Amino acid sequence: MDVKKGNNEFYVEDQQGTKAAQIVYFEQKDGEIVIEHTEVAEDLRGQSIGYQLVEHVVEKARAENKKIISQCSYAEKQLKDNEEFHDVLA
Repeated sequence: MDVKKGNNEFYVEDQQGTKAAQIVYFEQKDGEIVIEHTEVAEDLRGQSIGYQLVEHVVEKARAENKKIISQCSYAEKQLKDNEEFHDVLA
């Protein structure tokens, strides 16, 4: 799947060009990235697309030397359960 970057989001489009999966975030004034929510269309679930979206936010945080806070339960679980993401946890 081709993950694209939008305005405060990363997303995947379906064959019709509609967003079929997305992770939405915002940046706080103190420099932390806050993940608001992650959404994956039902027909794309089970393909690790949500995980890939979280990975993109992690890569952004690392590149910008920022930490991540998650308001999204899915993203929070991925960040806490995967040790390779712990360096960006706020």
